[in-house]
Amino acid sequence: MKKTTTLAILLIAIIVLSACSAGSPQTGNTGIVLEDGLARTVKLEKPAARIVSLSPSVTEILFAVGAGKQVVGRDSFSSYPPEAASIQDVGGSMGSYSYEVIASLEPDLVIASGINTPEQVSALENLDLTVYYLANPEDLEGLYAMLRTVGELSGHGDEANRLAASLEERVKAVEATIATAKTTPLVFYELDGSDPAKPWTPGPGSFVGLLIETAGGRNVGAVLDSQWAQISIEELLVQDPDLILLGDSIYGMTPDQVSTRPGWDGLTAVREGRLYEFNDDLVSRPGPRLVDGLELLAGIIHPELYP
Repeated sequence: MKKTTTLAILLIAIIVLSACSAGSPQTGNTGIVLEDGLARTVKLEKPAARIVSLSPSVTEILFAVGAGKQVVGRDSFSSYPPEAASIQDVGGSMGSYSYEVIASLEPDLVIASGINTPEQVSALENLDLTVYYLANPEDLEGLYAMLRTVGELSGHGDEANRLAASLEERVKAVEATIATAKTTPLVFYELDGSDPAKPWTPGPGSFVGLLIETAGGRNVGAVLDSQWAQISIEELLVQDPDLILLGDSIYGMTPDQVSTRPGWDGLTAVREGRLYEFNDDLVSRPGPRLVDGLELLAGIIHPELYP
């Protein structure tokens, strides 16, 4: 009888341990202490079980590392993955969040990002909420670090490490392929062409510019004065890009609309039909899909290497 009871206890223990290791948060004995992007020390007694995300990139990362079921609130613009649609909307349009709704969700952790202000972080702290500010990465290494940080905060460190390693391998594969390219095409990336005489484009130091360069292109906006700037049609005609990517296609901009703009027929890319719609979310949201964006950019910029 004792032997049977002992075996039963062992079986139960194995089942419980298996369940705990299958994607559930990994708790530590000493808690979590991390410095965030505002140089604040953030402490958690254990990985957060109830998380509010204040930006689309944070939401994407949480789901990517396996913490999707722990997200109890998300900003209005979190459109990916599709499962995020069923999570409580806490606002964010025009930078305005519903602090009352956020507090009512009783989160263990609120994760802010580069689109949020220190004042918003302070307002949430004044509600006795724990807030971690996840600064935007400056390069792909920074992206991998972001993933690992969110993994640690949510108790999915192993999943985050695996994801980061997988993304790094994909980036290395792109770099190896691009290293064989014989040309470096000049790329104009349009963020907002609502003023066709002065469209907005990513400038020097922008992540979009970094991805264009990693994909084997040269960014037209690199000659500008800020990371996000307007460029005149006159400057575009001088530079005469080899191809044009329409990041604003997600708002309805089409190659046909661009080709009929006054003066744009002087651009080689327009005359030769090298205008491409591009999902800006893939390169503007600092999350794991940046690597998807990089791979797509490489294929468009160097189709000869990606038949």
